[in-house]
Order: sequence, then structure tokens, then C-alpha cells
Amino acid sequence: MCDFVMDTTAALKLDLKRLMVENLMLQIRPEEIGDDQPLFGPGGPGLDSVDALQLVVAIDKKYGLKIPDPEAARQILQSVNTITAAVAKHQNKLTGNS
Repeated sequence: MCDFVMDTTAALKLDLKRLMVENLMLQIRPEEIGDDQPLFGPGGPGLDSVDALQLVVAIDKKYGLKIPDPEAARQILQSVNTITAAVAKHQNKLTGNS
């Protein structure tokens, strides 16, 4: 079961990276985005506030995760890992798993 969770998490991370590259028209490959890499500011893909808005909409459309306010967005959109954790938590709520 642990391998399944790890495989599912790895697949979700890659899926999120692809979603970012495609929706935000990033000029990098999904594999080039580090899991812990900051998405905003220096040291990462350098996303801006417009990218954040597009990402919030894309995550809602694809995963049904609604990010209610700017503070929640700041917490969730820090890195691929933080987005993955939020999406997985949302999916677990939907399926009744904790």
C-alpha cells in the first residue's frame, strides 16, 4: 500500500508540473520543476500574480480544489509539494480516506 501511495503522489506531482507548463506556457519541461522549488520569486520558474490566478483556476477545473482566498493561495502555491499535499487532502476528503 505504501508503494501505491508513493506512486500516486509521484504521478500527481508530474501531473501538476505538466498542468503548470501547459497552462502557464512555461518555457521549461515539467521535469525541470523541482518538488520543493519555490514557484514564485528567484530560484524557481518565477511565476507572478497572473500565473497564480491561472494556476488557481486550472487546479479548480482539473481537481475540484477551490482555493478560497489570497492567504490560502500563498500557502498552497508555494511549491509542487505544497500543491500536491492540498490536492491529495482534497481528494481524500472526497473519497472518505484520511
